[in-house]
Amino acid sequence: MSGTPAIDFRNVSLRFISADGTATVALRNFSMSVARGEFVAIVGPTGCGKSTTLNMITGLLRPTVGEVSVMGQPVQGIDPRIGFVFQADAVFPWRSVRDNVAAGPLFRGKSKAEAYALAEDWIVRVGLAKFGGHYPHQLSGGMRKRVALAQTFINNPEILLMDEPFSALDMQTRTLMQDELLDLWSGTGGSVVFVTHDLEEAIALADRVFVLSARPATLKRVYEINLPRPRVMSQVRYEPQFIELSKHIWDDLREEVGVH
Repeated sequence: MSGTPAIDFRNVSLRFISADGTATVALRNFSMSVARGEFVAIVGPTGCGKSTTLNMITGLLRPTVGEVSVMGQPVQGIDPRIGFVFQADAVFPWRSVRDNVAAGPLFRGKSKAEAYALAEDWIVRVGLAKFGGHYPHQLSGGMRKRVALAQTFINNPEILLMDEPFSALDMQTRTLMQDELLDLWSGTGGSVVFVTHDLEEAIALADRVFVLSARPATLKRVYEINLPRPRVMSQVRYEPQFIELSKHIWDDLREEVGVH
């Protein structure tokens, strides 16, 4: 994890102007560097601007002050090297699993034969080998999330942005999907920025956890997560170091959300 960072925020502030002319500062003097191959999680109070940081990496939002760079270059717009997994399922309801997963390679110019061969491989890799012909409405929430992961990883993203992707899943399915994500990510060498409200999820997945303050969000603290990899989600939560980190990060967050 050396050389030019995959993502670099340098003293970034973002201000929104509403229709009535009111200015709202969403992010203030925010700096964050993500190394190539690093898994970073961002936590903070509701509405503090966690998702805003992701939108600035994609170029959907531009900083009012400061600069956001990807692979050493200022963000100028949508970058094909970036994959995005949303909280809601971004699948085409009228397309089968196979057609959904093949859509990315087809859009990027691969032949139909190559796109569908890749799709079959990824469908197997995410555990949906028997469901290639099914449609989204025929799948459970966890299965649709597997489709979303296959849709994203099939394009070999160098940077993966994830906005609370597993928050709607039950705990058992969520744990399985977290393991699935770590397994898929470990073979790519890509960088991940993962936004979540779940402290345990952040600690269990990430190399570092960035804690944001309440809005206007600033970087409050960065925690190094030195738990060994590979990690098994159902086991790592019981490590003494994990429990200690949870306490410290919660203490930081409690100050921001006003819980005593």
